[in-house]
Amino acid sequence: MQPVSVITFGEILLRLSPEWAQQRAALFVGGAEANVAAALATWGNKVAYISKTPENGLSRQVLAQLQTIGVQTDRMLWGGDRIGAYYLAQGSDLKHAEVVYDRKYSSFSEIKPGTVDWDALLGDAQWFHWSAISPALNPDAVIICREVLEAATRKGMTISTDLNYRSKLWQYGRSPLEIMPELTQYCHVIMGNIWAANMMLGTPLNQEKIAADTKEAYLEAAMASAAAIIKQFPKCDRVAFTFRFSAAPTHNLYYAVYYTEGKLYVSRQYETNEVVDRVGSGDSFMAGLIHANLNGFDHQDTISYAAAAAYSKLFRTGDFNLTEKESITQLM
Repeated sequence: MQPVSVITFGEILLRLSPEWAQQRAALFVGGAEANVAAALATWGNKVAYISKTPENGLSRQVLAQLQTIGVQTDRMLWGGDRIGAYYLAQGSDLKHAEVVYDRKYSSFSEIKPGTVDWDALLGDAQWFHWSAISPALNPDAVIICREVLEAATRKGMTISTDLNYRSKLWQYGRSPLEIMPELTQYCHVIMGNIWAANMMLGTPLNQEKIAADTKEAYLEAAMASAAAIIKQFPKCDRVAFTFRFSAAPTHNLYYAVYYTEGKLYVSRQYETNEVVDRVGSGDSFMAGLIHANLNGFDHQDTISYAAAAAYSKLFRTGDFNLTEKESITQLM
């Protein structure tokens, strides 16, 4: 295995994006944690991605897409029958469009507990990233997440998570609130939004502030939520939230916050009416946080870089953000 600084772990996916009027469809390689790895590699970080794929030509071609960007795939697990997929019309938003998942019986979802030497796979990496999408798949996936998080903890790695909520995935009789607090206790960096934190971790949400629907009120709610997370999870010392508002298919108003050492840092506010592809924007933000932390950015530059990275993804087709870091720095 080649040495790396960061390891991301999650399900590799294919996105099928039909354009019915033109009688054509685009095919993209993605998955939240693969998206994070792709951005990190694009910005010059040494990163490996761990998932599980069947041993066939399609899998090798999919992994070649990651390798071309610079993501190491030599820690991949092999076996099973299929790569998971999802269907989303081109240019749509995961929150507001009809997403159809086709992930049942995928190789990743059928990893069995007790079958992987996670300590060996993690090697000497410094940072481990996972997301709430993995434990949403099935009960075994929850155990797998716990196994790898315990291994990362034993190795003293910095652990981050994205509280990305996908309602269509939590379908096996357990709610996120029953699962996520236990897994989140391992994390040092927690990213999401104030609504996901409330739904997945039980963090109080100030409904009066939300009803006010002003930026000032949202920032106050974010600070209270972040402080509650750090109190609830002693290992966590960094919390980041994004705010995304969309008034039309190609409109986006965006800003983000970073809470650490008792202070809230706020990014600049971005707005556009020219969104090309919303998918992967949150993953770009997460990658920005990791990149900034690994490269010694101060707290304000950390949130500024992460928010600019997320915004830059809105103008790139596909799941990966391949925007160069120089362009992101200019956006800051």
